[in-house]
Amino acid sequence: MKAWQLEDTKGIDSYVLNDVPEPDPGPGEVRVDLRYSGLNHLDIWTSMGLPAPKHLPHTTGADGAGVIDAIGEGVAGHEIGDEVVIDPSLSCGSCDYCLNDDIVYCSEFKILGEHLPGTFAEKIVVPSKNVLPRPSALDWEVAGSFGLAGATALRMLEKARLEQGETVLVVGVGGGVSASAMYLAMAFRADVYVTSRSQMKIDWAISEGAKGGFDASSDFGAEMADLGGADLVVDNVGPATLKQSMRAAKPGGRIAICGATSGPKIELSLPVLWFKQLELVGSSMGNHAQFARALNWIRIGKSKSPVARVFPFDELPDALRFLDSGEQTGNVVLAHAS
Repeated sequence: MKAWQLEDTKGIDSYVLNDVPEPDPGPGEVRVDLRYSGLNHLDIWTSMGLPAPKHLPHTTGADGAGVIDAIGEGVAGHEIGDEVVIDPSLSCGSCDYCLNDDIVYCSEFKILGEHLPGTFAEKIVVPSKNVLPRPSALDWEVAGSFGLAGATALRMLEKARLEQGETVLVVGVGGGVSASAMYLAMAFRADVYVTSRSQMKIDWAISEGAKGGFDASSDFGAEMADLGGADLVVDNVGPATLKQSMRAAKPGGRIAICGATSGPKIELSLPVLWFKQLELVGSSMGNHAQFARALNWIRIGKSKSPVARVFPFDELPDALRFLDSGEQTGNVVLAHAS
C-alpha cells in the first residue's frame, strides 16, 4: 500500500510517498481502510524532529476515518464494513490510570503518528477500542479530521472547569484546536472572544457566534481587561502571547495551555501570577470518554469542526505547507482514494 513517510527530520520536504507492506490486525485490533485523514501541527513538528521519530522511515498522521476491512482475533462489537472514526490516543490499557480512563497519565501513553505509524497511509491497524462508529450524518472529511483537535480542546475546557455564563478568550483563532475551543466554549454557553493577526479570521469568528475579537499584535490583554477580563483564556501560541493572556485574565482567572506554536520557552514575571491569583492549567490530548464526548457534541450539532480545505492524498506536502502558513480557519484534510 502507499504511505507518506518521513525519511529524515529536515522539515516538510522529508516526506516521501513510499510503498509499504499492508498491515495485518493482531488480537484485539482492527484494520481501517482510510477514507479521510486530518493534518495537525504535530505532523510538521515531527518532520523537524520535535520530537524525532524513534525509527525512520516513519508514517505520521493522528486523525482519520474509514471502513473496517479486517478484524483480529477476539474483537467484539465491530464488523467488516463498519464505518468508523479513529481515536488517536493509545495507552497500556492495564495500569490504574488506564482502568480509570485517565490514559493521558499512563507511562506508555502514545499518539498515532508520533509514537506509532499513523493515518497518512491507505490503511492502518489500531486497537478496537480506538474506533467509534461514524455518525451517519457526519461528513467524512469532518469525521477524519476533528479528533485530536476536538478532544484536546474539550479536555482543556473541562480541566479548566469552564462554566455556563463565564467569559472565554481564545488566542490565535483559526487553527483546529482554537476553532474547536471556540465552538465548544459557545456550546458550554460561555461568552467567547478571540484574537488573531487576521481581521478576516476575527470576522469569521464573530460570524460564527463570538462576541468580539482583538488584533493579536495589539495590546489585546488590556483590551480584554477593559471589558472585565476573561474567566478562562485558551492559549496554544505560547511565548508570543502568554504575557498578554495573563493580562487578559480577570483576577482568579485560568489560562489553559495545550501547545506553544511560537516556541517552547518564555520568561515570566511571577508576581503577576500570585497578585492576580491566576492558574496556569496544562493540558494535552484527551481520554477515550472525552474523544467520544467531542464526537457527540458535533453529532448533535452543539459544536462544529470546520474544514478549511481538502487536499488529494498525493498532495500531502502542499497540504502541510498550507497548514504551516496559518491561513486556514479550521482543519486541513487529506482525501484518500477509496
